[in-house]
Amino acid sequence: MDRELISKKDLLELTGISYGQLYRWKRKQLIPEDWFIRKSTFTGQETFFPKEMILARIDRIMNMKEDLSLDELAGKLSPYQIDLGLSRRELIERNIVSELVVNRFSAPGQLNGQEAYSFEQLLFLYAVDQLLTAGEISLEESGPMMETLRSHFPRFEGKPCELVFARKMGVSLFALAPSPSELYFDPGTKVVAKLQITEIAEQLRSKLN
Repeated sequence: MDRELISKKDLLELTGISYGQLYRWKRKQLIPEDWFIRKSTFTGQETFFPKEMILARIDRIMNMKEDLSLDELAGKLSPYQIDLGLSRRELIERNIVSELVVNRFSAPGQLNGQEAYSFEQLLFLYAVDQLLTAGEISLEESGPMMETLRSHFPRFEGKPCELVFARKMGVSLFALAPSPSELYFDPGTKVVAKLQITEIAEQLRSKLN
């Protein structure tokens, strides 16, 4: 899934923050490490960021830093720490997750409106919905993707990770890997999509606010 990037130079000019502030916030985990994307350019290696999310994050930091310490801010901004009690009906009415995905992967109690969703459950539904909506996975492939997230995401204990979806000769493969990471597949394997889970969590948080 394509995303618009902004260079570090343009980010500093646009927001008015300093190089020192940016990297201090990184050390304090106010900005996820996997948002610092190293890319080769004609001038050498440069750092880029997912534009929409980094601008929204810096705006939140600037608005909150007068009232909270950096450590308190880090807790507030953690992508996986959020309380909510949304029902199936609310997810569909607010267009957070499609009815198709909600019905396919929800527990019976949630379908009957008897249970609310945890943020982790909703994160998995939202991630699957993103790739389905983009046409990058089929409904049949959504099952193994969900199983990969449910089985392996807890092992990362809140650390950055990415979901990798690849195909070879019509056979699909899903994997969760630390982010940033480099994965190498055998010839003939096509990487169809990569999802940075912290970015997906940030998108979801913005929809819930």
